[in-house]
Amino acid sequence: MTLTLARWKGLPPAPRLGPLPITSAVIALLVLAPVSQLHRFPRSNAEGLERVVGVASLTQSFQADQARPVPLLWQERLGPEPSRRLWARQRGTWWQFWGREGSAHLVVPARLFGPQASAALPDRALRVDDLVVIAPDPLSFQTLQQLLGRSARPPRGLEQRCVNLLRTRQAVVWTKLALAQISGDLAPLLQRFQQGCLTVSAEADGLSWQGEASSKPDSVAPVSPLPPPPSASQPPLPADQLLEVSGARLDLLFDALLSNAVIRQPLMERYGLDQAALERLQSTPFRLRLRPQPKGPFLASLELQLAVGPDRSAWTRWLSALGQALERQGLTDQRSPSSSAPAAAAPAVAAKLSSSLWLREDGTPLGGWRWVVPAAGGVPELLFVLGAALPGAERFEAARPPAGGGLNLRVRPEALAALGLLPADLPAVARRSSQLQILSAPAGAPQAPGAGSAGDTGLSWLWGSLILEASQPPAQPPAPPAAAVKKPQPGAGPGP
Repeated sequence: MTLTLARWKGLPPAPRLGPLPITSAVIALLVLAPVSQLHRFPRSNAEGLERVVGVASLTQSFQADQARPVPLLWQERLGPEPSRRLWARQRGTWWQFWGREGSAHLVVPARLFGPQASAALPDRALRVDDLVVIAPDPLSFQTLQQLLGRSARPPRGLEQRCVNLLRTRQAVVWTKLALAQISGDLAPLLQRFQQGCLTVSAEADGLSWQGEASSKPDSVAPVSPLPPPPSASQPPLPADQLLEVSGARLDLLFDALLSNAVIRQPLMERYGLDQAALERLQSTPFRLRLRPQPKGPFLASLELQLAVGPDRSAWTRWLSALGQALERQGLTDQRSPSSSAPAAAAPAVAAKLSSSLWLREDGTPLGGWRWVVPAAGGVPELLFVLGAALPGAERFEAARPPAGGGLNLRVRPEALAALGLLPADLPAVARRSSQLQILSAPAGAPQAPGAGSAGDTGLSWLWGSLILEASQPPAQPPAPPAAAVKKPQPGAGPGP
């Protein structure tokens, strides 16, 4: 049935309406009314974020919350009164980024300053599509103008996924420049994570995060969706350890160092490493620990435990060559009594018992090695120590690869900061945390304990958390860089 309007005299025939005209009119009203408001007050889609991220070294996104006070960055960039007025209007996401020169910029939706594209902007503010960037000073503003004026390729692969996170979630995106600035002397150990992004969530006692990173900044390889973190949670790191890293392969941690000819060549010449031994070392599962040393010339000792497998003959040959190289450098080998096994003993028994502790001329132990049997039993593993005497063998767990075949880091940042062993530019929230854990796995690797990698694409999944204890006072400012593990005592001699 179709309804029609009455025909009035002198007027053209009324148009015929479709079925249910009242319903059609209501639907049209519901659609057109929001559209008209969007035209007046367009919502930002952060289209300019791709250009902003392209000139930044580190970018963070935040969810606005009017219940919170005006952020300090807003007050510094906009002034007290304008920042309060604009903060009351802010909905959704806003951003800050650090330029390549190290200065912090504020990024907000352009609609905060009015619906017109010609709306007045604050000093040192630049419109970037539907965003406004406020620089900290005239020089940074000029640099920003020059960088944004250059043509740049659109983001792709990992870069595009990171930009999308910044649009919708509380997240952080970094480049290799930012990683080098934050991690300081530890940067060579983090080459697998040169570029990446994380979503960050606040917890009752700290923070948690997950995301992905790349060892190849130009990587565009596709990656499957980020899986949930492995269910097996790690206990807190005990008080007798400052740091522990376990990994499926030693080159996951030291590849940037071992692949550097300037570093690799002296190692091979001074410590008896040939190419076969170096490759064997790189592919070995490991566990690395840093322990505090309350006495002696060193602040901390380093332990490297290698799961060398049942065939130890090649390793014992290298240890023999290493011992001869250390003797040529003037060190003295104080062998353990158990190493004086008869020469006719079986090689497996001799390898299991042998150990060496190397002393300086003044008798200070610099470190050594020994074979240890894991507490749960199994094949003996090789333990190297630097900066202390050889520990007992009964307390060691097997150096099992973490789930997914990547790296597992547990650290006590507050304790490291008290010793001056953290990078100076590490974020304050990380420096004050009592426990921090980071787990990585090659993207696409099976998530099962002991599972091997499905092929290194250069991409890694990341999960992590940190714990803040409100009852503890903030950590003291750092001392020298993290590489300086030697106590500053006169006449103590060189470090390990």
